[in-house]
Amino acid sequence: MMKTDIQIAQESKMLPIKEVAKQIGIAEDDLELYGKYKAKLSSEFMSKLEEKKDGKLVLVTAINPTPAGEGKTTISVGLGQALCRLGKKAVIALREPSLGPCFGIKGGAAGGGYSQVVPMEDLNLHFTGDFHAITSANNLLAAILDNHLQQGNALQIDPKQIVWKRCVDMNDRALRNIIIGMGNKMDGVVRQDGFTITVASEIMAILCLANDMKDLKEKLGNIIVAYNYAGEPVTAKDLKAVGAMAALLKDAMKPNLIQTLEHTPAIVHGGPFANIAHGCNSVQATKMGLKLADILVTEAGFGADLGAEKFFDIKCKKAGIKPDAVVLVATIKALKYNGGVAKEQLSLEHVEALEKGIVNLEKHIENLQKYGVPVIVTLNQFLTDTERELQYVEAFCKERGCDFALSKVWEKGGEGGEDLAKAVLHTLETKESHFKPLYEDTLTIREKIETIAKEIYGADGVTYSPAAAKAIDKIESLDMAHFPVCMAKNQYSFSDDAKKLGRPKGFTINIREAYVSAGAGFVVAITGAIMTMPGLPKVPAAEQIDVDETGKIIGLS
Repeated sequence: MMKTDIQIAQESKMLPIKEVAKQIGIAEDDLELYGKYKAKLSSEFMSKLEEKKDGKLVLVTAINPTPAGEGKTTISVGLGQALCRLGKKAVIALREPSLGPCFGIKGGAAGGGYSQVVPMEDLNLHFTGDFHAITSANNLLAAILDNHLQQGNALQIDPKQIVWKRCVDMNDRALRNIIIGMGNKMDGVVRQDGFTITVASEIMAILCLANDMKDLKEKLGNIIVAYNYAGEPVTAKDLKAVGAMAALLKDAMKPNLIQTLEHTPAIVHGGPFANIAHGCNSVQATKMGLKLADILVTEAGFGADLGAEKFFDIKCKKAGIKPDAVVLVATIKALKYNGGVAKEQLSLEHVEALEKGIVNLEKHIENLQKYGVPVIVTLNQFLTDTERELQYVEAFCKERGCDFALSKVWEKGGEGGEDLAKAVLHTLETKESHFKPLYEDTLTIREKIETIAKEIYGADGVTYSPAAAKAIDKIESLDMAHFPVCMAKNQYSFSDDAKKLGRPKGFTINIREAYVSAGAGFVVAITGAIMTMPGLPKVPAAEQIDVDETGKIIGLS
């Protein structure tokens, strides 16, 4: 009987985190231990690394996700393990999982099979408390805002122009739109409010984009919470909330160190979703990993049209980092699904559907090459993949100038990723990265949105709701047109219609809503029916999760 991910993780023999840290030159004094197998890296540690030369940066991304699964995090972990097996000093930098998907439908984010980071249960649940700190800081700001209204509203905040929402790290559609302040006079000002999921909070984005505490506080202070009756922005700094928020985030700012099943160091920090946020782990974690490793393997959420685009156009631009190569993950099953094969038929050979669905992979290759970064395509291999199907995809990729490798990291861990690791090393040694962002800061917000929609999604154009158009005009009047754009779009399709698979054509992108995250330093453009507070499915994963009489967690994936 095949073991589950959690069974594999629980049977693993972890090294004390002090020994894992020692592999990459981290002394025990630089660790803040959270038990035996987790640690935070101290605030002073990064300053010790400043003179060190950066290693190579490899981004792992994927085609659009399907019910068949792509295994992007699994590949990231397996690649890091494989590089270490080949004698390279490799480190992995990942995002922290949200409780929403863990108890919803997607599951955790620790990887899978024999390519996981551990302790898996800790990571997927409360970990070191970073998400709780972010949630608390977000909701403290909301509480201070509502208290200001109750205590006389000296800043003349217009209650109908409050843009700051509360958050919780759980899928809970009932909290999307709420009324607060009900009751008697002392229970607050009655107004409409709502919740986002914590991973969509601007505080999450700020924590992931801040370089240090000074930078964090400056970004927190710039958060726009509302507008006054004169239409002017009111910020967290105006509400005198910055110091208390920073105090809550003091420890959450520090990157976390854990290990893979093969004891490869993994820095895991921050966790914005890529469909409704910018989808990358923290700048601090990435920069720290680059100083500690010959090769840093990191990943960005969902498909390359979301996570990779935001990694390049938001994170790299703001952090001043440049990727040396990109690994693009696909599966035969997912490509056949894009070609119209039903989920229950995906294990059968179907080269015609593969030829039809591979256009999704083709568009992602073209998009990544627009950034001037060498691309390696890897197939996360399944036992049902046939030789004919594998050869077709390999030839397709090589015709488009990509290195190619099969990966069996779920089944074999680092050993199953050695071919991919060799392909990555070959690319790093023989191909130069000429990274450049997709667009210049000097473009207008609409021009940036339209560039992403046309160049990355393949849209014919963009339409704007009256509310979105008005919001963009307002943002530009506040001298924030130079900000990059964070597109909120479904992850399943290049279009804003999740049902349009493959490489859709003849569509437009509709911008329903737009707002500025002035602290994080980007403009969010919401497309189609995307929600910043997800809901639970009909049968949530939570129904399968339990704790046995010995205290062991079961059913977590």
